[in-house]
Amino acid sequence: MIRFDADATLITAQAGDATQPARISGLAVPWDVVATVSDGTSVQFARGAFDVSQKAAKLIENHDMSQLRGVVSTLTDSPQGLEFEATLADTRASRDAVALLQAGAYDSVSVGAHPITFTTDSAGVMTVTEARLVELSLVAVPAFAEAVITQVAATAADPDPEPDTEEQEMSDAVTAEPIAAEATIPTNPIIYAEAKRPFIMPSPAEYISAMLSDPAKFQAMQAGIEAAAPDVITTDTPGILPLPIVQPVYNNFRGNRPVIDAIGARALPGGGSTFIRPKVTTHTSIAQQSTQNTTIEDGTLVVDDITVQKLSFAGYVTLSEQVIDWTQPEVIGVVLDDMARIYANTTDNYAADTLVSGSTETVAFGNDATNPAQWADFVSTAAQDILTNSNGNLPTHLFVSPNMWGYLLGLVDTAGRPLFPQLGPMNAYGDLTVTEAMGMAFGLRVVVDRNFATDTIIVGNAEGFEVYEQQKGAIAVDVPSTLSRTIAFRGYLSAVMIDADKFIKATF
Repeated sequence: MIRFDADATLITAQAGDATQPARISGLAVPWDVVATVSDGTSVQFARGAFDVSQKAAKLIENHDMSQLRGVVSTLTDSPQGLEFEATLADTRASRDAVALLQAGAYDSVSVGAHPITFTTDSAGVMTVTEARLVELSLVAVPAFAEAVITQVAATAADPDPEPDTEEQEMSDAVTAEPIAAEATIPTNPIIYAEAKRPFIMPSPAEYISAMLSDPAKFQAMQAGIEAAAPDVITTDTPGILPLPIVQPVYNNFRGNRPVIDAIGARALPGGGSTFIRPKVTTHTSIAQQSTQNTTIEDGTLVVDDITVQKLSFAGYVTLSEQVIDWTQPEVIGVVLDDMARIYANTTDNYAADTLVSGSTETVAFGNDATNPAQWADFVSTAAQDILTNSNGNLPTHLFVSPNMWGYLLGLVDTAGRPLFPQLGPMNAYGDLTVTEAMGMAFGLRVVVDRNFATDTIIVGNAEGFEVYEQQKGAIAVDVPSTLSRTIAFRGYLSAVMIDADKFIKATF
């Protein structure tokens, strides 16, 4: 991982501001600035090396993942370099960090990035053209006049590593020389049954005397001491064995929102517990005039109002002051990360349920989801109904449950070839892959969501369904009487079916 220092130029919100979280912004990485690391390697980043739409990187202190302070909320590819804006979480440690920023103790940032694609020229300069931003650190050491890479660790493997010149040599066989007998052994030697005498540790005087006067006795004494010495293993030293913690905390819960991402979340109006969404229900009339100077067509326009209810989605946990102060990595960061994931899935589940319940128009699918002909017949019939019933609109999306997505992936033609190959001929009718939750099938954008019930298939036009949201994030309140802190995560969301004629649901 490459770490690159640059100035943090602006604090845009104070820690005490109750309405806005503290944020910092500035230049994280300059483009095409060659810096030399401690081992002599020269490295520079080319413009566009970072994906500005990547998953938000962590904001930490001093490259220590146990000191989690927030997230890098925005990345911008500017002519000067990679600009950033980071948001600090409302925690005690983050407020301390803001105080250090205001005092000028923290006056620079350092990025931690994994290089993915890079080249090395004849002068030994490594140019990184693709990298992933892992974390952005607040650091106390000011930036140099030129951005400097301070450390390189776990970098991409050298494509042409130098061969290892060390070779281990082993003998093929060891031939033992026979030991010549010094004396003739009697045919029936006398064997004395005698218990083995325990070794008695010598005194210091006996040890020194044997060392000076009797080499054979001293050698036997040393062997006895070594044999009598106890073995020391890990179970004998539990008090000095460290217990390492591999960071960060692993969390396999995916906070994806396929339905909301496909539809797009609009800004939720500020006032009131409900709001009105106007909709034209009766259209004006236009007709050909029968003859000149005769009355033309008489028409009217009716705009109905759809009342939309604002809903709250929230949850909280209460943490003791001890668990906050003693955990490494800090438990608050782990809790906030998990809350954000669960909030995302919960709100998407509500939007998916609302989409299914609002899709009242149906078309029979058949009884064999492995048959491409049945899929094509359903999609074409649904498209005709949407075009006719919704005044000329065409479908844009195909919403499916995981099991129906699996059937789509397995559809083949009469020659056994995938119907929707990821890398296929120009006449393929779509492209699907198991590594992506979205793709194309029958000319429609496929949206698979685990929150759909089994056997869900909906063909629709995304303009007929709307989602409104205001994400409020986390809030924390200290409880002095119990030495604890209550942390809540919340947001407002509404989903409404505006035009059911734009959606057709499959029945079986």
